[in-house]
Amino acid sequence: MILCIDLGTQTGWATNQATGTISFKNGRYEGGGMRFLRFEKWLNEMLAIAKPTAVYFEEVRRHIGTDAAHVYGGLMAILTAWCEKNSIPYLGVPVATIKQQATGKGNAKKEAMMAAYLIKWGIAPQDDNECDARWLFDWATKNNN
Repeated sequence: MILCIDLGTQTGWATNQATGTISFKNGRYEGGGMRFLRFEKWLNEMLAIAKPTAVYFEEVRRHIGTDAAHVYGGLMAILTAWCEKNSIPYLGVPVATIKQQATGKGNAKKEAMMAAYLIKWGIAPQDDNECDARWLFDWATKNNN
């Protein structure tokens, strides 16, 4: 069972059985660490339900804002530590690789990714996060060694 994740405040995910998104946005009266605790809880739920044997995540090397970079780094730290703790192999896949899988262009725009999703699977994704996670899953199943 493969779990693919597009890390962010709005996280996209895909497994062999389903795809979706989940929000880790902090509430008005929550401390900054709550999103990370909720993310780890969600990972534990995915472990119990989906029992992943491998995790792939979108490896982002450039962020538009500082806050986005901090959130991504924190989520990636939680994810990789969680994988290590549960003896689950993990791999970061560059954004351009995922875009190439979806559209044939490593610098494709979100709109092109979403249009390719609709053509391939016949339904529209909830958002670009689910779209990226599903394309990552498509790549992972074709390139899983």
